[in-house]
Amino acid sequence: MKSPTILLLTPPLTQLNTPYPATAYLKGFLKQEGYSVKQGDLGIELILKLLSKQGLTEIFAQANSVREKLSPNSQRILHLESAYLHTIDPIINFLQNKDTTLAHRICSGEYLPEASRFATLQDMEWAFGSMGIQDRARFFATLYIDDIADLITEAVSSHFGFSRYAERLALSATSFAPLEKELRLADSLIDQVLLDLLEKHIQATQPEVVAFSIPFPGNLYGALKCGQYLKKYHPSIKVLLGGGYVNTELRQLKDPNIFNYADFIMLDDGESPFLQFLRYLEGLIEQSELKRTFLCQQGKVVFQDNASCADVPHRDVGTPDYSDLLLDKYLSVIEVPNPMHRLWSDGRWNKMTLAHGCYWKRCTFCDVTLDYIKRYDEAPVSLLADRIEQIIEQTGQTGFHFVDEAAPPALLKELSIEILRRNITITWWTNIRFERTFSEDLCRLLAAAGCIAVSGGLEVASDRILKKIRKGVSIKQVAKVADDFTKAGILLHAYLMYGFPTQTVQETVDSLEAVRQLFESGVVQSGYWHQFSMTAHSPIGQNPAAFGVQQIGPEEGTFAQNDLLHSDPEGCDHTRFSPGLRKSLYNFMHGVGIDLDVSSWFDFKVPQTTLAENLVEEAIDRPDRPDIDRLGQQVLWLGNKPELSTDQRKKKGKKVTRAKLTFFDKAETWELTCSLPEARWLQALLPQLSYSSEEKHSLQSLKENYPSQTGMGFDSLLQSTLWQELRKNGLLLLR
Repeated sequence: MKSPTILLLTPPLTQLNTPYPATAYLKGFLKQEGYSVKQGDLGIELILKLLSKQGLTEIFAQANSVREKLSPNSQRILHLESAYLHTIDPIINFLQNKDTTLAHRICSGEYLPEASRFATLQDMEWAFGSMGIQDRARFFATLYIDDIADLITEAVSSHFGFSRYAERLALSATSFAPLEKELRLADSLIDQVLLDLLEKHIQATQPEVVAFSIPFPGNLYGALKCGQYLKKYHPSIKVLLGGGYVNTELRQLKDPNIFNYADFIMLDDGESPFLQFLRYLEGLIEQSELKRTFLCQQGKVVFQDNASCADVPHRDVGTPDYSDLLLDKYLSVIEVPNPMHRLWSDGRWNKMTLAHGCYWKRCTFCDVTLDYIKRYDEAPVSLLADRIEQIIEQTGQTGFHFVDEAAPPALLKELSIEILRRNITITWWTNIRFERTFSEDLCRLLAAAGCIAVSGGLEVASDRILKKIRKGVSIKQVAKVADDFTKAGILLHAYLMYGFPTQTVQETVDSLEAVRQLFESGVVQSGYWHQFSMTAHSPIGQNPAAFGVQQIGPEEGTFAQNDLLHSDPEGCDHTRFSPGLRKSLYNFMHGVGIDLDVSSWFDFKVPQTTLAENLVEEAIDRPDRPDIDRLGQQVLWLGNKPELSTDQRKKKGKKVTRAKLTFFDKAETWELTCSLPEARWLQALLPQLSYSSEEKHSLQSLKENYPSQTGMGFDSLLQSTLWQELRKNGLLLLR
């Protein structure tokens, strides 16, 4: 049998600025296995159709037909119809970085029609002094398209949203019936545009297999709508579903009705299940050999596990292949001017995974029982660097978002050295744990290799709760690590949690105070509060009583199961704190209200904080281990080979030869004066310590080879001004 042609699709909607990477990973893998594969992002394609003069004309026509039922804000937009139609195509070009000169007109205040989203400008004046004209214009253009989205949501489809589509239908959907009821309704204008785009892909590709990656609840409806269309108009095509939502929500699937919209549903990493499916389609294996795959037989859901079939190691999954995706048409938007927070929506990032799973995998709120967390698997650093170079060549983009659950410090260290050794120019950010290993020296290495930002889970800033979470960190440790990143010029975003089981009012107030101090000290640049949600695949979800909570729902259904309702008899009413926590953090990110008492953010009485007012400051000021106690650590030199010169001076009537080492760094030239033996030793040694050297040297090996002619011992050297200057200018000690 001829190998089938495969079409991989991401249904709407995920992000406007960059493609979700699942299809790119699968395409890279399946291509190396010899299959013909195409891919598309229906999300960005849908947005570009809607946010065009033609698409907007259709939206306005439908909105005008129900004008009397609309809010005053939507009616204002309708009155400005001609202005929106005149500006929409130029604004999209601008957001695609194709017409940057338009920024001047956008910032004039006379070009864009404005509705309710622009009311927030009164709160944003603080940012405009530091925002350049391009950023300010991009921010205004984002408000403009958000106004259009508000009109679409009210007048065309209540399911619409720029980063989700009919999300509420998929949230805690224990029954498939409400979703199916919605799927049977007449197609909305949004649906019609989506299905037209799908048909174009089918005609261009002529696939035998169409697979939808569903990363989030907001992608499920779009995938099923497309599956419904394929079943009706292209019944010979096999329809597959997979992705993050499927992996977490549909593991207990029993409802056969979803198979009216798909043929096969696969769990966890897709490479091995997909390959088994293709072998089955080609008649090479039996149906019983399918891997982690749901299908429907005689009206009942059947799950073929085939646990004996191994997953593909991370080293063998191949390089993500971004071809076919409209990489030059994604929109760079600025939703929040905060420089760290905006990384999620501004700029197109090549998304890539350094290691599969999480090396920590102990957090009690996390899905540690699922494959994407529990199966930790690294690829060799040389292979990761190869993939980075291949992706740059393929996309022409040097921005990378390493989307690991938590990037391992040791792997980041070795990868950074490899990036520097190969002279690869990239800009990257990733997610980390606040490990002690992230010393100031390691952070400086990461920055030298292109790291500009990290995000990490502080969660509940309470040492008691952090122990219950099994986070493996303390508030003081987080503060110290955050300071190390900040000193290296790396931005930091903190994931924050409230409502963890047994969390009290006092702990919530103290947690906010810890966050306030982190912002006050300037070691955290942005953050986001999430209310705790108990999931079925976490240690808490599997044993609620051990954490002081009771599961109270939902009733077990036949469709999705993930979020579990619970009561917390020992804790407080966590929902009361939501507005105050979010309002305070919004202001902290803008540099506002940091000096206020944290109790002032709540509209009800709360106790005063019990945290010491200098808790974070003391943690930051805590001295590092002296270098003499770090003899086993690797020594790495980030600078160049210095130039050596000598001169002679008289000291107590005798001629003394002094040496001068001149260092030529990118930004400055600096000098060190020392004895000639020291200078000769350093001039020969520093190139050996460079990242370009294949050999590794420890501080102990330096001690063993330190020349005796210098006149002072190695221990004295480590306490000298000479050593401190070297340390300050690029001599690193790494665990």
